[in-house]
Amino acid sequence: MLQDGNYIFMHNIWRNAKPFGADEMVSFDIIRLDENGKVAEQWDAMTALVKKTASGRTQTDGPTKATDLSETEKNKEIAKLMVQDILMGKNPNKLADYFNAEKYHQHSPYLKDGLSGLIEGVKTMTAQKNMFRYTKIHKILGEGDFVLTICEGDWNHKKNAFYDLLRFENGKAVEHWDVIQEIPTQKLANNNGMFGF
Repeated sequence: MLQDGNYIFMHNIWRNAKPFGADEMVSFDIIRLDENGKVAEQWDAMTALVKKTASGRTQTDGPTKATDLSETEKNKEIAKLMVQDILMGKNPNKLADYFNAEKYHQHSPYLKDGLSGLIEGVKTMTAQKNMFRYTKIHKILGEGDFVLTICEGDWNHKKNAFYDLLRFENGKAVEHWDVIQEIPTQKLANNNGMFGF
C-alpha cells in the first residue's frame, strides 16, 4: 500500500473472486481521498492469478516498503519517459537505458527475469504479431522507489488498461509487476470508465 498525495494505491490478491473472472485475482486498486480524508473515488484493474510464472516469482511478492522518498518525482519522470519511449514506441532502442541489466526481477507472469527476459518476451510477441501498444498515459503515481503507471492501449486486437508497477534503484527499473485488463464495454454498473483521473 503506497501513497501519492491524496491517492492511495494498493497491490492485492482478491480471493473468492469468481464473479470477476477467476477464483483468485491480482488487482491494483487506487482510491482518492477528499479534503476530509473520506474515500471519494476508486479505480482498479484485475487479472487472473497465475500459479506458475516464467520467472518463478509470484505476481505479488517482493519488497513492499517504499524507500528513497526524496527520489519520488525523479522516478515518476523516468517512468513516464520509459512508457513514452518503449511502450508507446517513441524510441524503443533505449530499452537498456531504463532497466538494470544485472538485476531486474520480473513478476509479469509470462516474462522471465532480467533485461534478456524482457527482450525475449518482446521478440516473441512481435514475431506472433501480438505486441501490445500503449496509446495514452492516464496517471502516474509514486512513492519513493515505487512508481505505478496507469495507461491505455491495444493488445490482442482489444482495448486494454495497463497498470505497471516499477521499483527503481539509481534511476533504473529493477523490478516490475503488472495487471492488464480488457476495458469492458457491456453491462457496466456506471458510466465513469476505467480512467477519468
